[in-house]
Amino acid sequence: MSPGLSPLWLALAWLAYAALHSLLAAPGIKAACARRWPHWMPAYRLGFNLIALLSLLPVLGVAALTERTPLWQWHGFLQYLAWGLSLAALIGLRYSSRAYDLREFLGLTQWRLRRSDGDHAAFSLSPLHHLVRHPWYALCLLLIWTQNMDSARLTSALAITLYFIIGSRLEERQLLMRHGDRYRRYQAAVPALLPRPWRYLSREKARQLLAS
Repeated sequence: MSPGLSPLWLALAWLAYAALHSLLAAPGIKAACARRWPHWMPAYRLGFNLIALLSLLPVLGVAALTERTPLWQWHGFLQYLAWGLSLAALIGLRYSSRAYDLREFLGLTQWRLRRSDGDHAAFSLSPLHHLVRHPWYALCLLLIWTQNMDSARLTSALAITLYFIIGSRLEERQLLMRHGDRYRRYQAAVPALLPRPWRYLSREKARQLLAS
């Protein structure tokens, strides 16, 4: 039985996926598509998500073929703690999803209204946004890093973590362009991915920020 692919191939697969995903999300690519195919722009977000889903399949295929050298497993109290944190992350993802317009996120609204793809959402803050600026990223990272690890899982965990860090910074460039000083003040008040007890947004400060 062959030992499987080197984790390096899995890292390269994640790199290719991240590069494609970032390229299609870039404002310059959207603008070029809008100039060339203006009538198809209402389907851009829908197509973007479809490509993201389909292009993930080869990465998962490489992951399935990658060698899996055991690295660490949780035992005893740490196992129960890991399970509890994983469950909390899943509940948090379900809870925070209510603060988003998922039809807009998927691109269904743009297609139904035949509206050019663009972020038309107003500046808003869910309860979890009082703790971190990117709740979904933070919760996904919690879910990823509470699992037992082998060489393939660790490679994927490191790749996804790096992509979330870089991707969140690129995303915030667009948010600063869209919301200006209000988002800059929000950045100064709340951490990006890792909650800190001494740095959060109170209800009163959130109300003032939204009213500004």
